Amino acid sequence: MSRSGKVSVIGAGFYGSTTAMRLAEYDMFETVVLTDVVDGKAEGLALDMNQSRPIEKFETKIIGQTTTADGSGYEAIKGSNIVVITAGLPRKPGMSRMDLIETNAKIVRQVSENVAKHAPDAVVIVVSNPLDEMTALAQLATGFPKNKVMGQAGMLDTARFSNFVAEKTGSDINDVKTLTLGSHGETMVPVPSQSSVKGKMLSDVLLKADIDSLVDRTRNGGAEVVALLKTGSAYYAPSAAAARMAKAVITNSGEVMPVCAWVDGEFGISGVYLGVEAEIGSNGINKVVETKLSEDELNNLKIAAEAVRAKQADVKDL
Repeated sequence: MSRSGKVSVIGAGFYGSTTAMRLAEYDMFETVVLTDVVDGKAEGLALDMNQSRPIEKFETKIIGQTTTADGSGYEAIKGSNIVVITAGLPRKPGMSRMDLIETNAKIVRQVSENVAKHAPDAVVIVVSNPLDEMTALAQLATGFPKNKVMGQAGMLDTARFSNFVAEKTGSDINDVKTLTLGSHGETMVPVPSQSSVKGKMLSDVLLKADIDSLVDRTRNGGAEVVALLKTGSAYYAPSAAAARMAKAVITNSGEVMPVCAWVDGEFGISGVYLGVEAEIGSNGINKVVETKLSEDELNNLKIAAEAVRAKQADVKDL
């Protein structure tokens, strides 16, 4: 297998380290870099991951690097094709994603400025919460073209919706297709009109009350995990989503995925980062895809856009 490119994951918590492991096991990259502010943590995890290579038979090398607030250590990400930003505090039970905005904004700004300095050609994938706002902040702080900065949310939320539908209907997961757009939060917009089981419309398989219940569970999917864990938040499904996005970039796949992307005229919405379907390639977002939506779904998407617009405008001062 030919390997090419370099991907860096900023933040070696459960989310970041699991993302780095998934990316390495793809065996597509020459190098995966994992960084963290905790002295020795990234290096120790990288050493452990590298020792799994003879077992899992992948050649990708993982490099760990401690970074500091003054920017030292970021030299390790030089030449990265992709940078995944996971840095920031996770939610605790009872917290909303928005409760993290001021604390994580300081972290994401500092990280983004160092990404711009050391990896100016990278495509940036943001996963730090609150997602939509941190994606907007990363673009402002890096100064990168808007198509080169995207957020991971729709992939995760869609996966949650699909899993819940499969469980409810007793279907194989591969027989279920769902879609989730909008914000990564209270104004999330699951899209039943684009959802199906074995090719049958979801509305032909489940009662409206059941669909509404699954939509609500999807909207609160992250909080459900946080409440059960009591400490920390989800990372297996989120890391799978981020890794798949990175894979689409490095392979220039043109795959259409639900992500947080800059919307400028599509759906009658302009000037905001929002969860939509987009075609992904080596330069990030090739184009936003205007998915066919019902009137209610489109209205909800517009409501989501206005809900996140104000918060995104605020982050420039954080």
